[in-house]
Order: sequence, then C-alpha cells, then structure tokens
Amino acid sequence: MRVLNQTRHIALISRGRLANTFWTRLRGLLGTDALQHGEGLILAGEKSIHTLFMRFPIDVVYVDKDYSVIRTTPNMVPYRLGPFVARSAYVLEMPVGVITQTSTQVGDQLKFEV
Repeated sequence: MRVLNQTRHIALISRGRLANTFWTRLRGLLGTDALQHGEGLILAGEKSIHTLFMRFPIDVVYVDKDYSVIRTTPNMVPYRLGPFVARSAYVLEMPVGVITQTSTQVGDQLKFEV
C-alpha cells in the first residue's frame, strides 16, 4: 500500500502494511527492529497510539476520514503515549525524518493507493 501527500506531490509510504483488524493493530510494529526508507504502518480506525516496548522512534501522522492530515508527531521515541485525536480515522507510523523530509503539515491532503 502507498500513501501519497498530494499537496506536496511526494510519497510518504511506498511499501506500507495495513493494520485494519484488532490483532494487526494490537501488534503494530512490536517485534520490528526498524522501518526502512519507504516503509510504514497504516493503522485504520485508530485515534491514539503508543510506543511501549518498541525499539526505535517513529514519525506519526494522524489522518481524518477525508484523508487530510490533522496532527503530526515527529520523532516519537519509545515508551511514550501519543495523544487521543478524536477526529482521527488513520494513523501512519513511518521512519523518523519522513515528516521533515516531505514537509508534511496539518491540512495536507493524502491519497491511499493499493
């Protein structure tokens, strides 16, 4: 799965894994050593995340039902609780630096592709 930032004309995730069931969302990135450039996890139906028991920091983007960016959290380190974002329909977990490298900001329009 791919996630494109249509506002900035750049890919956020080119090799993404969709977590859209209870078990895949629960597992998340646990047990993963790191995310490589272009990789990411797309959590469907999530409003909050954590990095408990993770081994590496991540960039996090919260997206509403219209695929608009509503919040970003660059460099979320392990053992942190993210905010509850009531309007969130998706949460993107990506390697650190993606938000900065792509200049992704609140209000940007995203496109999800299979």
